[in-house]
Amino acid sequence: MLHLTLLLHLLVLSCTRSGASVIGEVPDFYGDEVTGYGPVFEEQPVDTIYPEESPEAKITMNCRARANPPATYKWKLDHMEIDLNAEGSHYSLAGGNLVISNPDKTVHVGKYSCLATNTYGTVISREASVQFGYLDLFSSEERSSVYVKEGQGAVLLCAPPPHYPAELSFRWILNEFPTFIIPDKRRFVSQITGNLYISKVDSSDRGNYSCIASSPSISKSVFSNYIPLEPQTERPIRKYPADLRVKFPDTTALVGQNVTLECFALGNPVPEVRWKKIDGHLPSNHEVRMTGTQLHLYNVQFEDGGTYKCEAVNSKGKDYHTARVSVEAFPEWVEHISSTEKDLRSDYTMSCKASGKPKPHIRWLKNGEPVDRNEMRFSSLTFDDSGMYQCIAENRHGVIYANAELRVFACAPTFERNPVKRVLAAKNGRVVIECRPKAAPKPAFSWSKDTELLSNSTRVFIWEDGSLEILNVTRADEGRYTCFAENDRGKANSTGDLLVMDSTKITLAPSNTDVKVGENTSMQCAASHDQSLDITFIWSLDGRVIDLHKDSQHYERTTNGSSNGELLIKNVQLKHAGQYTCTAQTPVDNITASAHLVVRGPPGAPGGVRIIEKTDKSVKLQWSRGADNHSPISKYTIQYKDQFSNDVWKNATTFPVNVEGNAEMTTVVDLIPWTDYEFRVIATNTLGTGDPSNPSPIIKTLEAVPVVAPSDVGGGGGASRELTITWTPVKPKYYYGPNFGYIVAFKPQDEQEWKRVAVADPQARRYVHKASDIPPLTEFQVKVKAFNVQGEGPYSLTAIIYSAQDAPAEAPAVVEARALSAKAATVSWMPLSYSNLDGYQVKYWESGQSEGQAETIGVSSRENHTKLENLRPYTEYIIEVRGYNSAGYGPPSHHFRVLTKKPPPDRAPKIIAKKVKGQSINIAWEQVEPMANESSIEGYRVLYRPEGQTTGTLYNTYKRNIDLPLPPNGNYVVEVRAHTEGGDGATTTVQITGGGVSAAQSLSVLSLLFVALLCLNL
Repeated sequence: MLHLTLLLHLLVLSCTRSGASVIGEVPDFYGDEVTGYGPVFEEQPVDTIYPEESPEAKITMNCRARANPPATYKWKLDHMEIDLNAEGSHYSLAGGNLVISNPDKTVHVGKYSCLATNTYGTVISREASVQFGYLDLFSSEERSSVYVKEGQGAVLLCAPPPHYPAELSFRWILNEFPTFIIPDKRRFVSQITGNLYISKVDSSDRGNYSCIASSPSISKSVFSNYIPLEPQTERPIRKYPADLRVKFPDTTALVGQNVTLECFALGNPVPEVRWKKIDGHLPSNHEVRMTGTQLHLYNVQFEDGGTYKCEAVNSKGKDYHTARVSVEAFPEWVEHISSTEKDLRSDYTMSCKASGKPKPHIRWLKNGEPVDRNEMRFSSLTFDDSGMYQCIAENRHGVIYANAELRVFACAPTFERNPVKRVLAAKNGRVVIECRPKAAPKPAFSWSKDTELLSNSTRVFIWEDGSLEILNVTRADEGRYTCFAENDRGKANSTGDLLVMDSTKITLAPSNTDVKVGENTSMQCAASHDQSLDITFIWSLDGRVIDLHKDSQHYERTTNGSSNGELLIKNVQLKHAGQYTCTAQTPVDNITASAHLVVRGPPGAPGGVRIIEKTDKSVKLQWSRGADNHSPISKYTIQYKDQFSNDVWKNATTFPVNVEGNAEMTTVVDLIPWTDYEFRVIATNTLGTGDPSNPSPIIKTLEAVPVVAPSDVGGGGGASRELTITWTPVKPKYYYGPNFGYIVAFKPQDEQEWKRVAVADPQARRYVHKASDIPPLTEFQVKVKAFNVQGEGPYSLTAIIYSAQDAPAEAPAVVEARALSAKAATVSWMPLSYSNLDGYQVKYWESGQSEGQAETIGVSSRENHTKLENLRPYTEYIIEVRGYNSAGYGPPSHHFRVLTKKPPPDRAPKIIAKKVKGQSINIAWEQVEPMANESSIEGYRVLYRPEGQTTGTLYNTYKRNIDLPLPPNGNYVVEVRAHTEGGDGATTTVQITGGGVSAAQSLSVLSLLFVALLCLNL
């Protein structure tokens, strides 16, 4: 909450008592040398949210006041005073701060306020709430899978757990942390509900989703259980119209706040979201964010209130939503109280006024206690009226405080702090000598000059506040003047001198001047004055003082003597025209002289631009003449901006072509029907072209029949018994009216009568006519034209297209299949003789599965066989073949079954020996024994390759050993695997090192013993 603290001034109430007649008893603190003051808050409690899981088991509510003598403190909870000394109390004071130890939600929630007190009174702080913040865990129940067809939209519900405060932020993760969903045009996370919206689901969306809810107030986040999303394949993928699922509600915002409105739509294609303000333009302080799904309004003002509309559009349709944004305001002071000191028995009124929406309610406190008054009005103040006053303004959005101290005092007159001063006066002028003693009640005043007592006359006046005024001052008025002040508590006097000086006179006055924009000029000004005084020159334009430093670009003072105040005006602009006043000023008097500067330049902006008539292609425009700036207007230029011009103003065509300078109306022609326009007018004279007028209100021209036909008409192809017609759509600017669509006309080449079909979608690019009587590959004439609510436009050029061919009518015959291994098979068939065949589709699936789980392979029409790979070992497959072309698929062949081979053994051969034989090496391995479910061993395959390469020499052998040439150098790898009809088994790898190193590793035991004995003998 906003709290306005008024700094109280130190009130020193020392009064001279000599000669005072004291009546009644005066409180001690109004005596001499009093320097105390009431409490002024320097720190106040603020709203506090205490996390229920906080490791710090205390809450501190701050309160500190400046006061003399120092303040004492009390606290209230929900307007009841807290007993700090109660048994078992959780409360304690640290200075003025309230400390709540081991906070308890059932006891300590509420609104707290601090009272600061000293001998001058009591003030109460703003209220501050204590609440306990929490964010529970999500429900542990499993989330159900969401199944959605590809192309459809999906909504994943977050369902956040119980929490306080209400503000949460939301994010979603996919499969694992921290893979966050990044909102884009297709995906949106509502920061109001937390739900995840996907406008068009595709296969990449498959996965497990978790909602993360975060509470910034207590710095805690929780995760939901995963929600599986399962996109379901659908071919072809259907399209769906825009469907708004996130709609912003009626919203109330406060002046100065930021507001975010949300809209998001499901649909395929992904809809585009557009924003409008129904009763005007979008505010200048708006920003469209998150790819159009959020409208953000910064620093909201009252004029931003109104009805807002979001519209979601795709090629299949549109959806819209409207809601109101109401702007209200926190209380704000228009007038508030301030600390003051008032005389005993005087009248005084404290007044507070506050603005806000709704209108704030005003209430008053004195020393922390309510006062039942709308206005604090005092007549004949007493000492009991002294104290600390608070004015409080509140509405449903908040509360503000204004604090002030009122002191009522009484004392005899004293000039100690404000004696009568020495005064200078100008000859023949006017002078006021002030008399301002401190006194209460208000004293009576009298004056003397030297020894002569003064009284009111035609030249001399004693004012009610004690000041002395003398008119038409002469040298004889010089002397010593004494002011006498007296009340029922005593009297006092003070004396000051009056000196009379020569008056100031203008000796060279400025003269009227006429210039053009961009020229330089000057204003003369000189004056005579009393030589004992300093003189300054001040220039003003139309009553506003010219700041020569700030406006140095255009203004400059000459330095030609102290009595010369000439003003130079450089690069004169239209804004510099007006009355210039030179003021020659001394400490005693001043005198002025004025002259006019006329600036001639380009015309000012015309005003009141409006449309008084409109047709489908023209408007009649009217305006009011702007300032001609002292040069007659020679012509006007009309400009326009429409909904298609990207905010660029363009010159309009008018009738008559030239708009004369004395005109205030013209007709704008060559406009586009059913289009939003705004216009502005620019005036020109011999000195240049002026600024444009404000734009006219936006108007829409009347509707008309379309005149633009679709282009690029063509088509052909498609499915059997179809005629596909395509075109390039007409641009929106040529719709010329609502209910825009297309008339598609077509007929066989040899017929006379055209068939017509209406297509209502203005963005449509094709029409497919389906009929069982359409012959295949037949020549058709086609043409397309536009229509709207006003009628039909012209046809496009006629195009020649062909209807779709028929799908193949025969199924491939003699389908055969043969297993190649445990994972591969080959399929062949008799080719079709159909001339318009694009290819073949081979479909295959396990015999225990449904046909819906089948895999497919496409084969060129030039081939009649293919290979099936990545099959399951020892599994029966069902295979069918069918031909296809652009019209579709033909009938399937008879099903053929094939059983894949058993898999090869999954155990690698075990190497049992490596022996070097001269220039070769012999490698031997154990027999691999297949299991019952594995293929029999037909032999072994040995790959001999350089290390680091994948290719080498492949050997086939039926034996369990092999001789390989020993490499002269480098490292080689030998791979050994069993070979079966089901394929090759697991591989054993042997490292061979060139240059005989491997041979040393392969020596027999006897050879090693011989070498050892030889070494011993040596």
